[in-house]
Amino acid sequence: MMVLPLAWTLLTASLWTLGSSQILQREPIKIRYPEILSTEAIECDCTNISCDSVYWFRSIQDHRKLEFLGKCNNADRTHHGADVDKTRFKLSKQSMSFMLRIINVTEKDTGIYSCVLKDRQNTEMWKPGILLRPGVIPPTSAPLPKTKPKPPVKPVCRCPTENPSPDGCGSLVLWPSVGLVAALALALICTLYYFSRLPKKCRHHFMK
Repeated sequence: MMVLPLAWTLLTASLWTLGSSQILQREPIKIRYPEILSTEAIECDCTNISCDSVYWFRSIQDHRKLEFLGKCNNADRTHHGADVDKTRFKLSKQSMSFMLRIINVTEKDTGIYSCVLKDRQNTEMWKPGILLRPGVIPPTSAPLPKTKPKPPVKPVCRCPTENPSPDGCGSLVLWPSVGLVAALALALICTLYYFSRLPKKCRHHFMK
């Protein structure tokens, strides 16, 4: 459906540009969503052609009606279409491009706006159109799927499967340590008690 208005523009405009060579840029139509009562600027650049003038068109009513908006030349002289509001549709010449500015955009300004550049050799450059959809909320990209948080990793307890302790692995380390300390303490007490029971001469002999 986007190709139809541009082809219709080529067919209609060629009626009054017979004998001129034409260059058609094959680019997709861009879509804009301006706010109501805002100002929208559409640029027609002259990067690939030595521009002498520009012709602006609008395709409306389901792409079945083509409206001539106006013309502007290098001297910044403008000529609007018969039913075009000059106070809202402003045509101007920039340094390397032409500009169409729409003031106080309304829903009635919905349509595809395209331009035709022309040089002194009567060569025409057909630019791809821009679809304006005032007041329409632009579509948003599909949200990314939410990733589920990974469950927390529980610490692995390498306990024996037979007769597991209710206290976990901590008791397997704690009780042997307590038993070892108790054994060392008992051995120390027994040694001290043994030396304390020896006669003084024996103790003196052991010290030598």
